[in-house]
Amino acid sequence: MDCKEAEKRIPPFLQDELDGAELEEFIDHVENCPECKEELSIQFLVTEGLERLEDGNNFNLQKELVMKLADAEHHISLHRTLWRILLCLEAAVAAAIVTAVFVVLRL
Repeated sequence: MDCKEAEKRIPPFLQDELDGAELEEFIDHVENCPECKEELSIQFLVTEGLERLEDGNNFNLQKELVMKLADAEHHISLHRTLWRILLCLEAAVAAAIVTAVFVVLRL
């Protein structure tokens, strides 16, 4: 992913609209690109800051952005784990089918 694509994905990220693969690419890019991470921080601070000012609540937006990024990384990790479990289950089903066919053919 290049910077232009990452910048286009900032608003969907802030709205929790990125799917697993998009989210993974976006987080990977932002974590390794200081310019895009800064742009994400700016857009987050503006978007959330204006909303919070209207509500009149106290807030620490920098900490909230760090937490949002950590949540996204957790989501990616969970997605990878579930994908591995699915692959293992598919392999187990395939092995069971092969075994069943072998047993049937031996009878």
